[in-house]
Amino acid sequence: MDLGSRDELLGRLAEAVGSVAVAHPTRVAVDGPPAAGKTTLADELAVILRAQGRDVIRATIDDFLFPRVRRYARGEYSAEGCYYDTHDYDALNRVLLDPLGPGGDRHFQDAVYDRTADAVLSPPIRTAPANAVLLFDGVFLMRPELIERWDLRILVSTALEKTVDRAVVRERRVSSRAEVERRWRERYIPSQRLYFATARPADHADIIVHNDDPEQPAWETS
Repeated sequence: MDLGSRDELLGRLAEAVGSVAVAHPTRVAVDGPPAAGKTTLADELAVILRAQGRDVIRATIDDFLFPRVRRYARGEYSAEGCYYDTHDYDALNRVLLDPLGPGGDRHFQDAVYDRTADAVLSPPIRTAPANAVLLFDGVFLMRPELIERWDLRILVSTALEKTVDRAVVRERRVSSRAEVERRWRERYIPSQRLYFATARPADHADIIVHNDDPEQPAWETS
């Protein structure tokens, strides 16, 4: 396991992306629990890759949700509902991951759902250069429905208890501490435990980033 600064980690990740040799856009998964630091890491990595001249597509699992009525059919705090009923993997593969993959035409959409409006989206179809990089962050990205679609798999690992504290800080403007803690302890954390037990993402990750201290991260490669 390597331990270093944030800049060293980002440099290592950029090298890993650059080392992927495929004839289509490089599809990078940035997986991990809610509030682990996935989005921040992907955003920072995007800056570095763009500075290196790569065309970067930034997308997130939050734009591939099912409508709210389906997501919460088992109850707002159901861990099983979180794991089984939340994300539209068929749409994700159809409009983004497969078009950017082997044999794809590189015509893609980066979203199918507007969470704020709880409405279906159909953004304009774009065309990716063959050497583009898709940086895709989200939970449950190494499930069987997705695992073969990635060219590089990064798992951001953080103690689940630490994600509760981060979430309270992150969501303090919109939710009370009690609301956040209930959502995490009843829905999000149990769903992550279900995911780790069934999909075993750590076994599939090319790089695991230990992000308990974002300024002094550790990482290991498979």
